[in-house]
Amino acid sequence: MSTDQAPALLFEMMRSFATLAHTLNLSVAVRELGSTRQTVRRHIALLEEFKGAPLFDLEDRQYRLTQMGRDSLGEANTLLARGEAWLHNETSQRSGLFRLAVQDGPVPYLLQQHPLSEIWRSSAPLIRWGFHIWASAEGRIESEAFAPLRPYLMVFRPNEDGWVCTEVGEQSSFATWFGWKWERSSVGRGIADLPGGEGFARLLTEPFRMVQADQGVRLDHIFTKVRRTPEAELESISYHRLALGCRFPDGSFALATLVDRTHKILIEDLPEELRTSMPEAMIMDITPPK
Repeated sequence: MSTDQAPALLFEMMRSFATLAHTLNLSVAVRELGSTRQTVRRHIALLEEFKGAPLFDLEDRQYRLTQMGRDSLGEANTLLARGEAWLHNETSQRSGLFRLAVQDGPVPYLLQQHPLSEIWRSSAPLIRWGFHIWASAEGRIESEAFAPLRPYLMVFRPNEDGWVCTEVGEQSSFATWFGWKWERSSVGRGIADLPGGEGFARLLTEPFRMVQADQGVRLDHIFTKVRRTPEAELESISYHRLALGCRFPDGSFALATLVDRTHKILIEDLPEELRTSMPEAMIMDITPPK
């Protein structure tokens, strides 16, 4: 279809597509959307007309994503998440860098992206060391140069549904915050199945996809609240996160995250009492090996 304007219902059309792609069942998708079968079918047909290729195959009343559908799903999910966040004044850009502020409800989540030069100005030795290791290893997960850093990392692989954890370092922030049970139980799980659930999975989508897109590095300062066990109270946690674009031995993309828990976070409009509210005992203060 040739047109100079996007359709007025583009957001609803993408919601129909993403929901049907998730459920692969029209009746379930209609129920989740609070819509009708006719409306969902019309949304999919219009998207396919605009994109010039089918998004689904339908065989024996069973929906399956086509290659176009698989290629389109991740970006659709990102656009939906960004649209929802923008509508509620949760996202913005400051000097071209991403900022997210979710403050309504019991679990605040504030993220501010920083230029990589901030690694040398305010980041802890662990973050600076991690950046050097990544560069010297050329992002190759299995290289000998990368080996000293792996105990401090979580590693993820992208798939059609999001991101799957492939490795948890025993000295990583995740392991030392949530404990050995989660450290040893997380490999093979999607991020929505890790502590934090679907809410945190949605918040990770944009930063992770940006690193995947440019195969580079991203530095974020983050404040939120997390339960260390399902029965525990919410606790403040603040940290620097270096997201590193890497490669598995077969050349496929890997995303490694290096997290350093600290009070020294720079997030605009974050009150001082929250910035320093993480328990002192949880500050990592790691001196990297030489």
